[in-house]
Amino acid sequence: MLHYIIWDVRPEVFSWANVPRWYGVFWATGIFLSIYVASYIFKIEKRQRSEVDELTLYLIIGTLVGARLGHILFYEPLHYWQHPIEILPVSVTPSFHFTGLAGLASHGGGLGLIIAVFIFARRKKMGFLWLLDRIAVVVPLCGAFIRLGNLMNSEMIGIPTTMPWAFVFAQVDHLPRHPAQLYEAIYCVFLFGLVFHLWRSKRNRWGSGTLFGVTLSTLFTLRFLDEFFKINQESFENNMMLNMGQILSIPFIIVGLLIIAVRLHKPAPL
Repeated sequence: MLHYIIWDVRPEVFSWANVPRWYGVFWATGIFLSIYVASYIFKIEKRQRSEVDELTLYLIIGTLVGARLGHILFYEPLHYWQHPIEILPVSVTPSFHFTGLAGLASHGGGLGLIIAVFIFARRKKMGFLWLLDRIAVVVPLCGAFIRLGNLMNSEMIGIPTTMPWAFVFAQVDHLPRHPAQLYEAIYCVFLFGLVFHLWRSKRNRWGSGTLFGVTLSTLFTLRFLDEFFKINQESFENNMMLNMGQILSIPFIIVGLLIIAVRLHKPAPL
């Protein structure tokens, strides 16, 4: 046991207060750094900084709403049908209080983000695929910090393992497990570096949408593989050959590859 990493972190930043929580801190950090990188990209592309600020609001709302609805529809539809008030980040028992959004699905968040980009692009008369390419650069960066937030919460934990880098999530149990959240955070950082490099070197040679296709297909392929190291989120997944996260990843992978195939050598703006 001594050679394993004992992970015993409370989700609250301060022991004397319920807020802020590390999950929210890492979410905010990811958003801040994404804004910084997006501002740099828009500056190089000779776009206005104010567009980044307005776009950020669209993306936050779209991602959170999509992630929440995705969790409800894909993982616990019956529960929320019976307890609809729990869809909101509040509880009325034993008294009214804020609970936070306990239950977010990244696949739903991805769909919500794409819809938000589409709405923003239409309103601002910007190329939809062009804008998706720029957002695709920063999405893995923000995703890395969200997964670090999951690590701080000791959630989305991995299956038991005897590997020397195993984590013992003391807030959960005393079994050494794969730090699946850390795996995702690491590959998201590498994917960010790759897509940022491709944006700098290929943006004027590849068709609009190609960078988005690269991010979409790569991110969800890695997510599909990472699911083999995670415990299932819900009990109904235990009898499935692939869990819900893997099933939901497949359409994203296919769409990403199709976009690359269709758009790579067609530089007409869209």
